[in-house]
Amino acid sequence: MSLEQEEETQHGLLLGRSDAVPAFIEPNVRFWITTVRQSFIRRFLQWTELLDPTNVFISVESIENSRHLLCTNEDASNPASEDQRIQEAWKRSLATVHPDSSNLIPKLFRPAAFLPFMAPTVFLSMMPPKGIKSVILPQVFLYTYMTMFNSINGNRSYTCKPLERSLLMAEAIAASTFLGVVPHFIQIKYGLTNPWIKRLLPVVFLVQASGMNVYMSRNIESIKGIAVMDKEGNVLGHSTIAGTKAVRETAVSRTVLFGTSALIPEIFTYFFKRTQFFLKNPGSLWILKLSCTFLTMGLMVPVSFSVFPQIGQIQCRSHEEKIQPSTEETEIFYHRGV
Repeated sequence: MSLEQEEETQHGLLLGRSDAVPAFIEPNVRFWITTVRQSFIRRFLQWTELLDPTNVFISVESIENSRHLLCTNEDASNPASEDQRIQEAWKRSLATVHPDSSNLIPKLFRPAAFLPFMAPTVFLSMMPPKGIKSVILPQVFLYTYMTMFNSINGNRSYTCKPLERSLLMAEAIAASTFLGVVPHFIQIKYGLTNPWIKRLLPVVFLVQASGMNVYMSRNIESIKGIAVMDKEGNVLGHSTIAGTKAVRETAVSRTVLFGTSALIPEIFTYFFKRTQFFLKNPGSLWILKLSCTFLTMGLMVPVSFSVFPQIGQIQCRSHEEKIQPSTEETEIFYHRGV
């Protein structure tokens, strides 16, 4: 083996690439399968650690060192290990490396970057309309980032041409943005006076658009199918049933996230305007609303990511006939994506 080939193989080991070592199981997949039966509370606590904003800035060298530890240390096979080095290695790996491709997730689209980007964008998208630009620009930014996050962090176990993925994302951005601006244009044209309709109409459309965005940006998973595995992480084939279920579960979690994150600040604002403090300090409304949006999303992001396990389960008899003979196990697993 040449020096270049040896270096490439070692690099593949550090990142857990299956093309470097055929029998190698991606560490992140192994972790999520091992913890698939965790309670919602355990999953929530796990995500509060993975969503630490400092995970956005972890260096490549630090990630590779962590992955090397997980691949070579026997104690790392147990996710419940009390070794602090192993726990930190798992945190870095899960927060930065995609389970399907074993590639690094771009910093701006790691789960830890979701809240810092989305909270202020949701706040701006819910502002009362003052003109066409003030309506369209926040919606375009909101759904562009949302689409890219959904696509990058979705399941990547299928093959797809870059052009095909780009067109799919462009369609999702355009359709979601159109749906997002509708309630604001209605307010501009018809001058709605009922305070509850003015506040709730954008929330309803945001819920619909966020769910639709997941379906459109990850629709290819339902068409081409995603990899399904046994309990050891060995791929048995590709299933459209698993792909459809993964997309549906993620869409449900997003609607809960954005619906709650937009509704609570609006309710808070409605009652805050009736206090003496607001009458004396009217400029404090937007500061308090922004703070409320951050606090609500800060709680709801780990909640929505924890509603369903990262590795889902399906009864083998419910899968396509071509997959059923591949294993004798009653349950098989799939990566849901974030």
